[in-house]
Amino acid sequence: MISGKGQAKFCGPTIGGRALAQRNVLQYVILGLLSQHERTGYELSAAFTNEIGEFWQAQHSQIYPQLGKLEDQGFIQHEKALAGKKLEKKVYRLTDSGRTYLNDWVGDATTALPVTKDEFALKLFFIKDASDPRLPGMLQEQIDLHQEWLAHLTVRMGDLFTNATQRAANFGHYLVLSRAVERETDYLRWLQETAAGLSRKDHQ
Repeated sequence: MISGKGQAKFCGPTIGGRALAQRNVLQYVILGLLSQHERTGYELSAAFTNEIGEFWQAQHSQIYPQLGKLEDQGFIQHEKALAGKKLEKKVYRLTDSGRTYLNDWVGDATTALPVTKDEFALKLFFIKDASDPRLPGMLQEQIDLHQEWLAHLTVRMGDLFTNATQRAANFGHYLVLSRAVERETDYLRWLQETAAGLSRKDHQ
């Protein structure tokens, strides 16, 4: 919202005086994917699932409007190519100004904490009693989900980074995936320990 003398005022949550804010990161994700190689809109959508889905998501309906905005700004261009005999597709590529814009963002300080919307944590917040009969089932459900996700991340790590050469070629991606594996491992351990603690209380 706007306050006082036309200055923007942040009204979201803060922690230690730091804003928990979101900005239009989608534009940079698209530019980053196009910095790797040219892609169609469909290929960009697939990349959100297959390449960066472990840490960033976007809907198909969000991507195409953003492509139009980036092209209007001169950060990307498209060429039409034939797919089959008649069907035309747009192939997008990064411009020099788009590459500069992307690099400026990568080098910019990341001062906002990520905003997390965790429905399970929200439900836990409203549980008052350790003996609540819903708790064991809730925890087991999360254990199953996170075991599956950790297995997926572990397979991805094995597929993408089997040797030092592969890690060196995409070191940033390796760091992100390593962090994701460690985070899931720690969270799964916490879930299992919490569930085990409740079980011990039930048998005392």
